[in-house]
Amino acid sequence: MSESLLDKINSPADIKNYSRDEIDQLCAEIRERLIETVAQNGGHLASNLGVVELTVAMHRVFDSPHDQFVFDVGHQCYTHKLLTGRREQFSTLRTEGGMSGFPKPSESEHDPMIAGHSSTSISAASGLAAAKKLKGDDGCVVAVIGDGALTGGMAYEGLNNLGRMHERVIVILNDNKMSISKNVGSMARYLAGIRTRRGYIRVKTKISKALQKVPFIGLKINGILFRSKKALKGAILHRRGTIFEDMGFLYIGPVDGHNEKLLERTLNVAKSMSNRPVLIHVCTVKGKGYEPAELKPKVFHGISGFDIDSGEPKHGSTTFSDVFAQSLCEFAADDETVCAVTAAMKSGTALTEFASTYRRRFFDVGIAEGHAVTFCAGIAANGLRPVFAVYSSFLQRGYDQLIHDVAIQKLNVTFAVDRAGIVGEDGETHQGLFDTAMLGTIPNIHIYCPAYFSEMKPMLYKSMYIYSGPSAVRYPRGSEKYKPEGFAAEGNDYDIMGQNGAVLAVTYGRIFGNMCEAVEKLASDGLRVDMLKLGLVKPIPVEAINAASAYDTIVFFEEGIKHGGVGEDLCALLSGTGWKGSFIIRAVDDRFVAHASVNSALAKLKLDPDGMYETIKEFYPNTAERT
Repeated sequence: MSESLLDKINSPADIKNYSRDEIDQLCAEIRERLIETVAQNGGHLASNLGVVELTVAMHRVFDSPHDQFVFDVGHQCYTHKLLTGRREQFSTLRTEGGMSGFPKPSESEHDPMIAGHSSTSISAASGLAAAKKLKGDDGCVVAVIGDGALTGGMAYEGLNNLGRMHERVIVILNDNKMSISKNVGSMARYLAGIRTRRGYIRVKTKISKALQKVPFIGLKINGILFRSKKALKGAILHRRGTIFEDMGFLYIGPVDGHNEKLLERTLNVAKSMSNRPVLIHVCTVKGKGYEPAELKPKVFHGISGFDIDSGEPKHGSTTFSDVFAQSLCEFAADDETVCAVTAAMKSGTALTEFASTYRRRFFDVGIAEGHAVTFCAGIAANGLRPVFAVYSSFLQRGYDQLIHDVAIQKLNVTFAVDRAGIVGEDGETHQGLFDTAMLGTIPNIHIYCPAYFSEMKPMLYKSMYIYSGPSAVRYPRGSEKYKPEGFAAEGNDYDIMGQNGAVLAVTYGRIFGNMCEAVEKLASDGLRVDMLKLGLVKPIPVEAINAASAYDTIVFFEEGIKHGGVGEDLCALLSGTGWKGSFIIRAVDDRFVAHASVNSALAKLKLDPDGMYETIKEFYPNTAERT
């Protein structure tokens, strides 16, 4: 077996002088390392396998960190990390205290910007380039953006502004025909049209060879014709050029994204352009080099782990997403006004069955959350019942539309807020910690938080049919937690358990199970603690407020941001009644939560059973109150 080339790489400079055979070997070794690591740790495999040659070519042509790379969304940065001094830490990918699964400036000087959400790279690259120019820095900035990200409106804001600037920015459009789900919309069709124009390159080559054989004038005509590249394109393609050229870019492509030698030549041409932005259209195969990922790119987009030999993913148990989607299908069977909307997350939000069963009432709008919210507003304004299934951290991108287009008009739009709370290994950019505080600021909205599967359907029903105006049902990634014996989870607006306890413990959502475990442990210590479980957190039911006001000590646990959260809201409402007791909030206090397993993150936040036990015990009244 030949000596490993990857294990010799400590910086991008180490691959500059590799031979062509060595580059091929390196790319194969990188793919092998990606597959081995993601199979163990989970992560984004298909997207990373698709950009191995592209990333190697970028580091061969450019000089990072002097030249800066911005990876849109960031889930295709694994090869970049392997080549930029992080090879030895790569086995810690997405593990607590280890390497992030996304670009992170605090991790390496080769990551100029953090990334985790879509369609931001062109705007970020434009700003980096503008700053370089002002500082007299002649380095290039390269933005790598997928065709899926081009369904997001911010990408066009970036293109629109960059196209009129004279900055050294190269935009690489990584066209693999996929985002997470299959790409949708006019841009997907447009790019498909460009891909079919590969015949243009063949025609151009044939014309060139033919003209060169014409005596005397052939070479002259050939030179004139091909200096007028747009004219040739117009003659062959029956169009003036691409949308990117119309916006001010030099367009190059389509280019085979797995031909590393060709990619280097193309990047060098783009690098030589100093007075205008360049867009290189690169065609890649998502999952390239690993057959299971090539055949099922959606499955291997983001995966918890899998068996390498069979390609079979490690299947988990039933999730809140599954229960939501099944409940929505049941409503849709009886009500033809029910519509489901997603933003390129059909499989992630478990809407695959709905999409196949109710095709006319399913809408995937692409990576365009702001548009999705207003799109739902339009559906609702004409009398139907739209449900927008969206990850908590992605809903942040539609805040203005929530207020302006839905809430002010009191439209009946239901938001199925998936991945609420701690999500785990994806880290800061994906934690669903802000939705209750964000949504809680909006008038005319109801927010439900099921703690158990059995509560999903009744809460979704209330959101869709009982209340007039916008509503949200927020639920976590994964499965339900501990349920105390005898507790009937029926989806009530609130439930209170216990009687005459010295402390009232309050929470909502899945960590109610953790709180139950803590209270049971406290009971074994002789400490009397009652529990209030909120099912409806906006508005908090008046009856729940009245019940809480009977206690002198209240401890509130919240799997979300503290400031502006439900705990502070309840405290303020109690104070408004003249209540004078002690109110303690244990929540995420003015910080972002790094990547770690869900259970580990909750433990660090003292939102696991042990942490809750310790918190309540710390604030429990004096021993005279104990039984």
